[in-house]
Amino acid sequence: MSHFADTTPRPAHGARMEKPEAEKWRLILTRDLRHGPEKVWQALTDPDQIREWAPFEVKGDLTRAGNQVELTWVGTGHVTKATVTRAEPARALEFHDIRWELEANALGTRLTLWHDIGPRYICWGAAGWHICFDILNHLLGGRPIGRIAGADAMRHAEWQRLCAEYATLFSLEPEKNQSFGKPR
Repeated sequence: MSHFADTTPRPAHGARMEKPEAEKWRLILTRDLRHGPEKVWQALTDPDQIREWAPFEVKGDLTRAGNQVELTWVGTGHVTKATVTRAEPARALEFHDIRWELEANALGTRLTLWHDIGPRYICWGAAGWHICFDILNHLLGGRPIGRIAGADAMRHAEWQRLCAEYATLFSLEPEKNQSFGKPR
């Protein structure tokens, strides 16, 4: 297995934010993946695959609306209980404050993530999901490199670079978007 340190994420791209509420902003990230929607759907819903790329682990079944699941966030151990509110195989998945949409395209799949997040964490979230998407792409291509999330991601210079790039993209001041202080 290779490692994330052996790769360089592309510059910040494919992201925007909305401000539906003062206390929660919505991060929207889009990526084109060279894999069909069915394969991407499996990576979004299979707990073993999720463990390889996402910033959380899942206990429960994400494939059916109405199911109760637990998300354990990497690095914090914080557990979020959530209900799957939408599960349309190879098309859409929604739970807690996260929504995924999958659209077949000429390349494979256009994957769009909507994540409601506190405004102080929007650049951190964008950088973190950017890295997760890169790792997901490696996993889907049969070249898993292992999950990098939470504090492990924050230690990487690439994560710090991405935070600064997303702050610029979103017209935010990076230092005001880092409520935990500077990453190590």
